Amino acid sequence: MLLFSLYGFESIKEKGKKKRERGFLNRKITMKLIWVLVLLVCYNGVCLDGVTTNVTTRPPFVNIGALLSYNTTIGKVAKVAIQAAVDDVNSDPSVLGGTKLRLQMQNANQSGFLGIVESLKFMETDTVAIIGPQSSVTAHVISFVANELQVPLLSYSSTDPTLSSLQFPYFIMTSRNDLYQMAAIAEIVDYYGWREVIAIYGDDDYGRNGIAALSDKLAERRCKISYKAPLTPTATQQEITDLLVEVALTESRILVVHTFSSWGPVVFSVAQYLGMMGPGYVWIATNWLSTLLETDSLSSDTLDHIQGVLTLRMYTPDSELKRKFISRWSNLTRGTTGYGLNPIGLSTYGLYAYDTVWLLARAINAFLDQGGNISFSTESRLAQLSGGSLHLDAMSIFNGGKLLRENILQANMTGVTGQLKFDPDGNLINPAYEVINVIGNGIRKIGYWSNYSGLSVVPPETLYSKPPNRSSSSQNLYSVVWPGQTAQKPRGWVFPNNGRHLRIGVPNRVSYREFVSQVPGTDMFTGYCIDVFTAAINLLPYAVPYKLIPYGDGINNPSSTELVRLITAGVYDAAIGDIAIITNRTRMADFTQPYIESGLVVVAPVKKMNSSAWSFLKPFTRQMWGVTALFFIIVGAVVWILEHRLNDDFRGPPRRQLITILWFSFSTWFFAHRENTISTLGRFVLIIWLFVVLIINSSYTASLTSILTVQQLTSPIKGIDSLISSKDPIGYQQGSFTRDYLINELGIHKSRLISLKMPEDYTKALKDGPHKGGVAAVVDERAYVELFLSNQCEFSIVGQEFTKNGWGFAFPRDSPLAVDLSTAILKLSENGDLQRIHDKWLMRSACSSQGTKFEVDRLDLRSFWGLYLICGIACLLALFIYFLKMVRQFSRHYSSELDSSGRSSTSARLQTFLSFVDEKELEVKSRSKRRQLEMASNRNESMDNYSSKRRHIESPPDGSPQASNDA
Repeated sequence: MLLFSLYGFESIKEKGKKKRERGFLNRKITMKLIWVLVLLVCYNGVCLDGVTTNVTTRPPFVNIGALLSYNTTIGKVAKVAIQAAVDDVNSDPSVLGGTKLRLQMQNANQSGFLGIVESLKFMETDTVAIIGPQSSVTAHVISFVANELQVPLLSYSSTDPTLSSLQFPYFIMTSRNDLYQMAAIAEIVDYYGWREVIAIYGDDDYGRNGIAALSDKLAERRCKISYKAPLTPTATQQEITDLLVEVALTESRILVVHTFSSWGPVVFSVAQYLGMMGPGYVWIATNWLSTLLETDSLSSDTLDHIQGVLTLRMYTPDSELKRKFISRWSNLTRGTTGYGLNPIGLSTYGLYAYDTVWLLARAINAFLDQGGNISFSTESRLAQLSGGSLHLDAMSIFNGGKLLRENILQANMTGVTGQLKFDPDGNLINPAYEVINVIGNGIRKIGYWSNYSGLSVVPPETLYSKPPNRSSSSQNLYSVVWPGQTAQKPRGWVFPNNGRHLRIGVPNRVSYREFVSQVPGTDMFTGYCIDVFTAAINLLPYAVPYKLIPYGDGINNPSSTELVRLITAGVYDAAIGDIAIITNRTRMADFTQPYIESGLVVVAPVKKMNSSAWSFLKPFTRQMWGVTALFFIIVGAVVWILEHRLNDDFRGPPRRQLITILWFSFSTWFFAHRENTISTLGRFVLIIWLFVVLIINSSYTASLTSILTVQQLTSPIKGIDSLISSKDPIGYQQGSFTRDYLINELGIHKSRLISLKMPEDYTKALKDGPHKGGVAAVVDERAYVELFLSNQCEFSIVGQEFTKNGWGFAFPRDSPLAVDLSTAILKLSENGDLQRIHDKWLMRSACSSQGTKFEVDRLDLRSFWGLYLICGIACLLALFIYFLKMVRQFSRHYSSELDSSGRSSTSARLQTFLSFVDEKELEVKSRSKRRQLEMASNRNESMDNYSSKRRHIESPPDGSPQASNDA
């Protein structure tokens, strides 16, 4: 036993020794391997000059996720496109420097709940980014998780405008924001002149937020959504039918469908069944319809249901990359089917899904180049939830999420969809859409929309190099085939077929019932305004059911401003009658074209002005008479100066010459002057003056004729200005806007204003005058005043009409009926019916004001100062030329004479010059001629004397040799 024990102990000891030897050998080998690795690393440049640099090596792969709904139109295409992009990235080592993308796809199965669950699974597997989610509803929820765990979400299909980069910084929209799609629809609506649309949409975050954005964009163009028709995301055909029946009873015929491709076609099928795809309707579908048309081959029945529909498609410019990817698509989708059993087609969502992978790959590469470390850390708050069956503590924070997000937003690359670059708001730059019209078995592109240039028929990229032009003339689309196979643009609205009549308020007037009045004991109304409205309604190409409702107590005239305000309050659908179109009313309602002009005028008592013995002086004002007389004298004096040296008619004793000046000048009034003008300057002045006299004489004759033949009226009130400056009471019509205008616009104190109800009150107040409790004048609209003056000859309109407005029919803001009625009123005016209605109700002949005139239209200097200016300039010019001529002649004839006589002083020269001017020109010339002859004779005598003297000097004395020879 002991031997056995010793042997066993020895055996155990031997085994332990061998074990220790093997352990030592293993440690020795391990150390050698470590040193080999260190030497390899140093050899490759990591250790240089004894300094060790810590560089993170690239991981062999990076985990990314994709959340799709495989059984949807978008999901089928995106699944193929994303897988193709991952394969392309992994097959090119230059993209990620040897690192590969490891893609994990999850199927949300069109369920928001499953989408959230599948997204949370990604957070447990060290995923650096998620492509998706496909649904905007899921994106709203997952974005909160992404913000906390710093995992970027890149969605090519969640285009909800409220997925803001401010609230969700880690949600990145890699396709076009629906905000731009709604802006495009709003511009299309405005381009065709429509004002109201009906919105049919899915009642979820995606639908509600998209329609809210559409409402904002329509409001920017003074359009609106008149009716919202929400449908549950799981709406049945019966629910859709019930909703469209309600839509058919509304007024607008412009329908915008913002829904999902799953039940979008059902909407059009039901609309076709209800007769809502015929003429008069306009259907605009968001890009769900263009996606369906691109992806699936629709049946002939489905295509029949969407004929004439307009839809939008995200615009992607043509490029070599795009063409190559499209050519690969059939190979990529071999064995994949879309709607029914047809092969699946490539949509723009597929292009953006493909580019999203490449965008993410470029960002990951930049992230790794910048030393980014793919590492995760636990969330302390989630650690408290450990132990549960949900394993929420397994989710971790991506430490490099912020840097990766920045690299994504700073990306600038060109993909199959064109340039991919984000603006400061986190949206892709240069948003653009194609506008598509569904015709026959296919589609027809009718234009483009871009955020840069609006609607155009040329590709947007051709306009980016030009200055932006959003003017109405630059907005263009090709022609459209509308529902019902018509090329005529639909009006866009009809009267709702719900059995309800238009409630039209009519003022129940007490006075001036010729304009509008209620037939006692009935609901009928008569009058000028009613007949105009009825005639205009009858010209409309559609029936308008309406009911006239009286407004007012029948005792006092109602306020038209309050009647218009009740339209805004929804009490009335419209208002007709004697409603003036003024500023504060146009802020509350829209008005038709005015059917009668009616500004404010002043009515005052007038009296006849009898002719007097001095009526012949009335054509001209005192100033005009004075200036005219002055010019007669001036012209006479100027002609005398110019003719005095030449014409004997203008010479003689001073008394005669003065009489000649006066006679000549005033006789030109009757063109009876007998003196002839000889000088050229005198004739020039006379011609100008005779032209002036002709104009003045004709004006005087016409004015005097009017004064003596037309009955003249006078009034102490000259117009609104004199009425304001006085302190006298002023009358106005009860219920009229006149009172507010006089107080607010003209600053007249309300204590001066007296309300008058009936025309008889006008008459009494004007006759009593301001000193007997009446008024000095009445301010009212011209239409009422003309009717009042038709049988009141002792009153008249004084001054000018000081406001310009008219009467129209009032409707709610942006009412299309107001536009159509305006057109009808213009037709009434063109064919003469409007004038005939006017003559029927408002033509009166009891008191004719023809042949009368208010006071005297006296001619003043303002009408003739131009003529006098021309005449004055002509006179000055003639005198200046004449003076230069005189100075020249005087210098030539008298200058030497004055120098020789020693009379060179200024006074002597002036006296001599005046004498020279007074002399007749012939005498001056004759004397000058004689002087020249005398001077010539004197020169001859001097020469003779000089010659004789020279000969006397040169002759020799007697006895000289010369003399002897001569002898």
